[in-house]
Amino acid sequence: METDTSPITQQPRASTPQRSAGMSMAGLSAVALAACGGGEGGSSTAATTTSYTPVDAGRSVALANTAAPVNDAQAARFLLQAGLSASTAEIASVRSLGYAGWMKAEIAKPSGISGWDWLDSQGYGNVLNPGNFYDSESPGDHMIWSQLATATDPMRKRAALALSEVMVVSLSALDFSWRSHAIARYWDILVQHAFGNFRDLLEAITLNTAMGYYLNTKGNLKENVSTGRLPDENYAREVMQLFTIGLYKLNPDGTQQLDGNGKPQETYTPSDVANLARVFTGYDVDRSQNVDTVIPQTGGGTRNVPNTSYVRLPMKLTASNHSTLAATFLNVTIQANTPGAQALKIALDTLFNHQNTAPFICKQLIQRLVTSNPTPAYVARVAAFFANNGAGVRGDMAYVFAAILNDDEARNATGLTAPEFGKLREPMLRLVQWLRTFNVTSTAGTWKIWNTSNAADSLGQSPLRAPSVFNFFRPGYVPPSTVAPPATGLSAGKVAPEFQIVNESSVGGYLNLMMNVIDTGFNSGDIKAAYTTELTLVLDPTALVQRLNLLMAAGQLSAGTVSTIVTALSGVNVTASSSAAIKRNRVCAAVLMVMASVEYLVQK
Repeated sequence: METDTSPITQQPRASTPQRSAGMSMAGLSAVALAACGGGEGGSSTAATTTSYTPVDAGRSVALANTAAPVNDAQAARFLLQAGLSASTAEIASVRSLGYAGWMKAEIAKPSGISGWDWLDSQGYGNVLNPGNFYDSESPGDHMIWSQLATATDPMRKRAALALSEVMVVSLSALDFSWRSHAIARYWDILVQHAFGNFRDLLEAITLNTAMGYYLNTKGNLKENVSTGRLPDENYAREVMQLFTIGLYKLNPDGTQQLDGNGKPQETYTPSDVANLARVFTGYDVDRSQNVDTVIPQTGGGTRNVPNTSYVRLPMKLTASNHSTLAATFLNVTIQANTPGAQALKIALDTLFNHQNTAPFICKQLIQRLVTSNPTPAYVARVAAFFANNGAGVRGDMAYVFAAILNDDEARNATGLTAPEFGKLREPMLRLVQWLRTFNVTSTAGTWKIWNTSNAADSLGQSPLRAPSVFNFFRPGYVPPSTVAPPATGLSAGKVAPEFQIVNESSVGGYLNLMMNVIDTGFNSGDIKAAYTTELTLVLDPTALVQRLNLLMAAGQLSAGTVSTIVTALSGVNVTASSSAAIKRNRVCAAVLMVMASVEYLVQK
């Protein structure tokens, strides 16, 4: 009998898949504001070759032409799902090009200055800078706010931000030299691959140094029989649970496959985790381009500080530290003594090709961009594009994002009146929208906006600073206060993820921050709104609110809310001879009231 020397062996798996058979989002927001006042889908399939095709940053895609929005409100609604703001110029562009035409133009755009290059342009990469920025997190904050506020490719940056909430690395947990550059490199990978292929993204993230530190792949050693040491399982667990296939088997529409007793079926076992962990051994930072600088320390002594290269380069494999044992996981066996790079390819191909990956990832991206509760049919339609972009390519994220945004469930007007359609607008996105809508700039170009994670006096959320690998909130979160009675509950099976970071402190912190920032801005006025167009409407409160309603809320403020805001503004007499300060106060009050309204906070 001949011995099979191929590195991969497919094993059969028995499966009998079965399909499982409130309060409005606005209502939940109203409750929060009031409080302030007081393995799915069958067996996995791995292959020695995959169907993915690497793609470059800016590219041409063949999206089917669709109708253009018939009015400005429809265009604004689309932009606030697809990008980071809805300016009058962007609205005009969408109305001219149509939804598909606008997306094709966005996907073809270059990504602009990278986060890494921006940091270097500000001097943050200079080891001799007296600010000792190699030990500082604040440049990372300035970098990401700059990226989001100034992006000329808003669809790409919005997609990257959504991906950052799935494949999480948190700046708050990085504690090594050049941590801000490390988070910038992680961000740049998300931007680079946002419209590329998921398989490429998965490998780039796996070998990223920031991820290596965050989830312990860096320095992960093979087993040692004499000492009892075993490979660290952290990344092996999270790459399955959070980055690709999830905890439970899924149907192609994202619903759970149930067993004969009506119970969910787990996607993987502890044995799968332990075996997959062997694949991720032997990797460590690449110091091949490192140059140390001797830095005198306060109080005496010196410190050798490396240059930034090691946090930019992918981690490298040291074969002697890599496990040579066979690894059996998800019904696939990587044979003993398979070289590390080949073992990694087989493992990532297995996860990429798993039937869970498309619905698991696509549902979360729909939740981030459009609605917390997409129908199974919506998930299935998007997952089908993940499986095949129409040209036989699996994992083409440009087509996945386009499918999310162009789906009838996202575009038709039904969702505007459906109580449980839509999502709570994330606090960090509200601030980015304010920056972009009113053309706020940093006069010095430094974009010194701080870490806004503190709920008591800030947003309670800051980009690239999730409190754990589980993001700021879980995709299946159901607020405790929604359990009926009284009649304040979501319907059975409905979720409201963003409400996991909503409490009395966070609501008050958001309102207090925006009350100050809307007028005085950040960094002693370096980052401050001029409200040039809004001030031309200051003597007409109705016109002013109408403009803000369109740009900020896609025209979704109710007549009652608009009337309330207009009445409040009219309570202070403002005339042509009023001082500039009084006129500005009216504009700032209007912006604040819109951004505090329930119909703004819930994005439909």
